[in-house]
Amino acid sequence: MASKKSKSPFEIPPELRELTEKNIEQASAAYGHFMDFFTQSMKAWSGAASGSKSSGFEGLQNRAVEFAKENAERSFTLAKEVARAKDIQEILALQSKFAQKQMQTYTHQVQELSQLMSEAMSKAMRDRQ
Repeated sequence: MASKKSKSPFEIPPELRELTEKNIEQASAAYGHFMDFFTQSMKAWSGAASGSKSSGFEGLQNRAVEFAKENAERSFTLAKEVARAKDIQEILALQSKFAQKQMQTYTHQVQELSQLMSEAMSKAMRDRQ
């Protein structure tokens, strides 16, 4: 009994692929709106809480929000690429490449945020004296 394989076992129907890509776009847009709202809220809160922006922590906060946006955008890009993948090997390759790049990115981000935190703490200590 011979079996015919017209499709690979992992092939995604074009209609489902289109729906997935549309859902990813909608999720990305919703996330963008959320982050804009979050950023505006944090600026309002930080301005009301401190009354001054000289502490250096605002720069740290802004950079952390920028990193969150960048990381989310890269994740949405990966999701789009995965939705277009032809087979499981391509998905695994995309995921592997993404994970390696993100680990490098996270390392850089932690180093930068640590430096900004150190600078903000030093400035805060000088301002207290």
